[in-house]
Amino acid sequence: MRTPAVPDRTRFGVLVVEDDDTIGRHLQTGLRSNGYAPTWSRTGAGALTEAGQAAYDVLLLDLGLPDMDGLDVARTLRARFPDLLIIILTARTDDIDVVAGLDAGADDYLVKPFSLTVLLARLRAHLRRRAVAAPPQEPIRLGDLVVDAVARRCVLRDEEVALRPKEFELLVLLARHPGEAVSRETLMAEVWDENWFGSTKTLDVTMASLRRRLTDAAAASPRAARLPRITTLRGHGYRLEPE
Repeated sequence: MRTPAVPDRTRFGVLVVEDDDTIGRHLQTGLRSNGYAPTWSRTGAGALTEAGQAAYDVLLLDLGLPDMDGLDVARTLRARFPDLLIIILTARTDDIDVVAGLDAGADDYLVKPFSLTVLLARLRAHLRRRAVAAPPQEPIRLGDLVVDAVARRCVLRDEEVALRPKEFELLVLLARHPGEAVSRETLMAEVWDENWFGSTKTLDVTMASLRRRLTDAAAASPRAARLPRITTLRGHGYRLEPE
């Protein structure tokens, strides 16, 4: 029996997009029994329709859909709903697939097969962080780069640098501790999940993408820009050099 399209707004509404019947039913049952209000769609087109008919907090998205690429669904819903938490569920494990998913607007990436316990832990961590109101903070200036955590803006010489959510959160965390070594464990706990169960490859991929976006923005500036440098501390983590 199909879950009603309109989620119970006393609980977090989760739109599950999965064409595999076994996985879809497992997610639907597990989410409902843990206090969420799931709606299950087997196609990308169906998911886009559902998203337009009700408000959702979370999108659990399989990439291998029968009618369209899951990445296109992620891009479309990210553009329409900037605050939607998007977690990709897929069997694709290559770095290029991880980058593509994050570039499409995903907040997290869970590789199949995964346990419901791990998924629920990730959901709790993401939703808990979103529910905690951050105290007012002044924008951080590092050379010609300005990082405004409250407005979620990164500006280089008056030009905004487009960053994915996790890239921005990594930059904010490093910018709050300029010149200090920040461990991989701290970055994973603060930006992803203190109960992270998998490898930290996602951190490396996201950090490489952040560096590339900052470097490209500096190269596009009509004047030489003073840009902070992110140094890799092998065996430990990263450090943001003020200039």
